[in-house]
Amino acid sequence: MTTTATRWVMTAPKAPMQCRQFDPQPGPGEVAVAVAGCGVCHTDLGYFYDGVRVNHALPLALGHEVSGRVALAGAGAEPWLGRAVIVPAVLPCGECDLCRRGHGTICRSQKMPGNDIQGGFASHIVVPARGLCPVDESKLAAAGLALEELSVVADAVTTPYEAVRRAGVAAGSLAIVVGVGGVGGYCVQVAAAAGASVVAIDVDDRKLDAMKPYGAALTLNAKTTDARALKAAIGAFAKSNALRATEWCIFECSGTAAGQLTAYGLLVHGATLSVVGFTMDKVEIRLSNLMAFDARAIGNWGCPPERYPEALALALEGKVQVKPFVERHPLAEINRIFEAVHHREISRRVVLTPN
Repeated sequence: MTTTATRWVMTAPKAPMQCRQFDPQPGPGEVAVAVAGCGVCHTDLGYFYDGVRVNHALPLALGHEVSGRVALAGAGAEPWLGRAVIVPAVLPCGECDLCRRGHGTICRSQKMPGNDIQGGFASHIVVPARGLCPVDESKLAAAGLALEELSVVADAVTTPYEAVRRAGVAAGSLAIVVGVGGVGGYCVQVAAAAGASVVAIDVDDRKLDAMKPYGAALTLNAKTTDARALKAAIGAFAKSNALRATEWCIFECSGTAAGQLTAYGLLVHGATLSVVGFTMDKVEIRLSNLMAFDARAIGNWGCPPERYPEALALALEGKVQVKPFVERHPLAEINRIFEAVHHREISRRVVLTPN
């Protein structure tokens, strides 16, 4: 079967992406997914604008937040044909020692679309069938969501879901999210769904106001409030709400040096600092604070595919609202959209849709 497919490829950092045809034929154990939507992530901007290294040689289609429908299947993957799916942002091999011990996020043979393999800014994407997350379309319709809108579950929802889970957030926890655009906005919702009282911190009042109806019990602007005052305000909030003054769960989602310094400055005894955002910038901190507070810092590289159904359920059940925080644009406008997102002219998560 012959299928005409196109992808928008990066040929060099900052050079306009080009549309090129390719053959989407999957190999054994692989599928070709007809892309419904692909989200534009801060990581994509890092590859394109900041010189963050990709593992695949250029030209490369970026994009790792993909939802769609399986159009072609290689040998052994035929049961996936026609099914609506979310493609995990990181696909472990499932066979190595790390995978067998439950450490798929650090699998050395993992495949990340738009980094290790061709990504989702395309009409089709060829990926391993192992790890695909099926979407129940009856539940999708009942939730009032379109398949392309679920593309953001592949990273913007699942990554904070895994971070919240690993941090041990539960009823009675105090969760602090630094940077509440994109991934951080969903982190607020996921932490609230887990039972936490959530403090949202950002430098943009518009983003803070947007999170008030979606789980942010307290919002603070780090641009107008210094580090000492931020910590004092959170401490007062904890006291007035009968929350612990210790063991705060802090999520750095801004992907900025300033955000990382803010998050680190909020350490208290027994705190957990989860680094979810990424930046090439370096920061200077006193590492001994981790010792003095008996605190811990955790990196968060995506989410294991086996936990995607749990995160997807939050979106389909309305516990995490997706629709208010995404906006769709044609894939053909990718160069204009990248510029707009880079210059912060668009505040929602952009989902690019083919055709």
